[in-house]
Amino acid sequence: MLRALLLTLSVVAVAHAELCKPDAQNAFKVRISIKTALGDNAYAWDANEEYLFKAMVAFAMRRYSSKSTTQISNVLLCNVTDRVSFWFVVTDSSKNVTTVPGSEVEAAIRMNRNRINSAFLLSDKTLQFLKITSTLSPPVEPSTPVWLIVFGVVLCIIVAGIVFLIVSGIQKHKKKNKESTERENLEEKVEVTLENGIPCEALDLKPGHINGVFAADDERFTSL
Repeated sequence: MLRALLLTLSVVAVAHAELCKPDAQNAFKVRISIKTALGDNAYAWDANEEYLFKAMVAFAMRRYSSKSTTQISNVLLCNVTDRVSFWFVVTDSSKNVTTVPGSEVEAAIRMNRNRINSAFLLSDKTLQFLKITSTLSPPVEPSTPVWLIVFGVVLCIIVAGIVFLIVSGIQKHKKKNKESTERENLEEKVEVTLENGIPCEALDLKPGHINGVFAADDERFTSL
């Protein structure tokens, strides 16, 4: 019985070795740059991190398909290097001797890429799935609706236009009044009267002013 169990385990191990190897069908290579991403806060890649990676891949597969029964044991890692690169495959949970099609694994990884990156404190540039293209982060929706922002901008423009018209109107009115006053003052200073069709300056009729012509006549005719 023990021999049969050991034989079964050895067969499974050989089968897994055939499934997970560089450039194998449905296999993906991963390259991780922890030091580049975290600097002095970089953590060591060990068995615990490998377990977390398997768990995240299994999570992605289960979330991608609600009917999936993928377990952590279905995620196989191989050719792990000290510079943290490795290959992985996902085996079929029902047969465990065949791999899940690469298209399904790729779709699951792309769908949950941000969650996987967050688990390792990395980004698409420092956690690279070499055969899986990077996905753009979902656009951040503003807390204020776009239509409200547009309405506010238009309203501000309208109010600014009204204020401008009012101010310019007041300035024009003041300027017009000033020009009218200056014109009246100028006319008063240069006021002339017409006498017998000949323009002459207005006579200065201040009290006590004596006309020289009449004064000479009075002296000539009243003297004895």
